[in-house]
Amino acid sequence: MSSPQPVTTSAGSASPRPRRLRGPSWLDLRLIGGVLLVLVSVLVGARIVSAADQSVSVWAAAQDLSAGTTLRPEDVRAVPVRLFDSGAAYLSSSAVLTGQILDRPVRAGELLPASALREQSDRVSVALPVPTTAVPLDLHRGQLIDVYATGEGIGGDTTTTRLVLAAAPVQAIDGGSQGALSASSGMRQVVVSVPSGEAGDLLAAIAGRELAVAILDDLSEPANRAVPAEPPGLPAPSTSAAAPSTSAAAPTTSAAAPSS
Repeated sequence: MSSPQPVTTSAGSASPRPRRLRGPSWLDLRLIGGVLLVLVSVLVGARIVSAADQSVSVWAAAQDLSAGTTLRPEDVRAVPVRLFDSGAAYLSSSAVLTGQILDRPVRAGELLPASALREQSDRVSVALPVPTTAVPLDLHRGQLIDVYATGEGIGGDTTTTRLVLAAAPVQAIDGGSQGALSASSGMRQVVVSVPSGEAGDLLAAIAGRELAVAILDDLSEPANRAVPAEPPGLPAPSTSAAAPSTSAAAPTTSAAAPSS
């Protein structure tokens, strides 16, 4: 085909040759500038959002725990929270809590404050063999319990029940479906922590007796709660004895006068 000939007007001048439209190029500066503007906006927005998020990870109780509970990994869980200036008052999830002892009770989901831990004390764990029928079904680690012992009373002619342990924190429970004491034996092992100086008296008090457990509704250790010195209902042994009699009838020294 022959190229188009320039159009000649009546005045004799030639019109300009038409230009073909060109498609957009990826090297268009306006396109590149728009893409860069969008990227900068996204980065700036992400930076602002991350700077506004001041949440920290702290420990929270996974279940209700009483005062005196020795913490285990399953007792706590890490939760992100916004504490702002009060973050130092709570235990960071980077803190190792295993083996630490609670100084006050905490409820499930409650954040653990740094003041909730007590100094390591001289306490020992004691395993109590309790009949399955004498263990409440809802007993679990972290609760406070009273322990009662039933056995022969003084003289062996009566059966008495007395409180042998008051407000003790439960550290473990074994023997439900498997464990040291099987369910077929009808016994469960309830592990409690007590001051080391009281462990011997506790073991002596439960020797040869059948135990029963009662759960305290409150997770706080009751004030002035102690084990009675004598079983309730039994009189204290008398320590006084009748004084021996030291008086005796005075010998008769008088005799009948001879008759004159």
